[in-house]
Amino acid sequence: MDKREERGGRGGLGYRGRSRRPYSSYSSRPVRSSYEFSSSSSVLKPSSRDEERTTKITAKEEEDSSIVGTCLDMCPAKERAQRERLRDLAVFERLNGNHGKTSPSLAVKKFCRIISTMDSHPSDVRPLQVLEDTLSYLLKLLDSSEHPFEVLHDFIFDRTRSIRQDLGMQNIVNDRVIHMYEEMVKFHISSHHKLSRCSSNSNISPLHHLNMEQLSKCLLSIYELYNANRGESDSCNMNEAYFRSFYLLLQLGSNSHLTGESLSLWLRRLPTHIIKSKEMSFARRILRFFRIGNYKQFLSFTAAEASFLQYCLLEPSINEVRILAVSCINNGGYKLYPYPLQDLSKLLLMKESDVESFCYSCGLEISADEAGNKFLPTKQTSFSRPKAGFPYYSLLGCERLTDSRDTWEPID
Repeated sequence: MDKREERGGRGGLGYRGRSRRPYSSYSSRPVRSSYEFSSSSSVLKPSSRDEERTTKITAKEEEDSSIVGTCLDMCPAKERAQRERLRDLAVFERLNGNHGKTSPSLAVKKFCRIISTMDSHPSDVRPLQVLEDTLSYLLKLLDSSEHPFEVLHDFIFDRTRSIRQDLGMQNIVNDRVIHMYEEMVKFHISSHHKLSRCSSNSNISPLHHLNMEQLSKCLLSIYELYNANRGESDSCNMNEAYFRSFYLLLQLGSNSHLTGESLSLWLRRLPTHIIKSKEMSFARRILRFFRIGNYKQFLSFTAAEASFLQYCLLEPSINEVRILAVSCINNGGYKLYPYPLQDLSKLLLMKESDVESFCYSCGLEISADEAGNKFLPTKQTSFSRPKAGFPYYSLLGCERLTDSRDTWEPID
């Protein structure tokens, strides 16, 4: 979906009440963002254009491109009545389980594509305070265990898109909006982690892809918000470095289509103190370990330093690194000296029983001596990457949170 559609037409995120701000979303003509979403992957891609054309508009033009919401409920009354009539209510919106009855405290505005802000009435758009309360209500639903996570995700996924749309139509940029986007990014990253465990549901793969797509769009928007809110000063939001690190971690794995040069250009646009921050230093080291194949440092550094959200983004790459490690040991070891499974467990940071299962999935056999000690015979020609993927294997050492800003539960 085009970014301008989600934001509600030509009124992108920008400053309200300031004239002639050199920010691309003010333009009365379409202006490409500095970052684009690639249709071939779930990763943000920098634009191939090094410089973006920015234009200025007058305060009157800016006022015409945005509206001020007046809806004081989580869902406009008109939409609520229509959805009651059509019995189009999510399970969380039904009053006493009635498919055709809801209330202002239950119904939440659905996402709906619009062409322009001119198509929306102020009474259909929620102001900032209502949007904050709505987001808080949605995220509290994550504490519920009454419904499967994929049901919760489907509901919150759609309603947070609607929140972002209302924010975009009103051209609001301030610290409160940035905080809301940060919470939505956390939701999508946490969902990335949790959806991978819902393997029993055949519909999870499309949900996983759509979740990554919206995560990319949220990150694109929050980076624009950071830049716009910084203004002419060089001050940064306290969480900016942390959320910038997510971009680097999304470059790992088979879904990444970025070249080193493009990533370098992206890094060059960031302030020096962001580049040198602890969070960005962690992400850059992890990316380097991954690209040079240093599996030992990759796994140990992830276990020791990653926060929960960073781990969620790294998790799909962990098994790729483990496959590389097992392949190197199998191909480079001595045939007469099988590799002790206990040592392999320490290297891969896995339980010994999980290591055995992992090796079997790669087509490798495990042997045992008279004392019951297990070994991985090397030089096996049956090694192969499993097409069906792996079950979930924990990373030993990640049973804690390393960052108090992560409001989600630690890894099991």
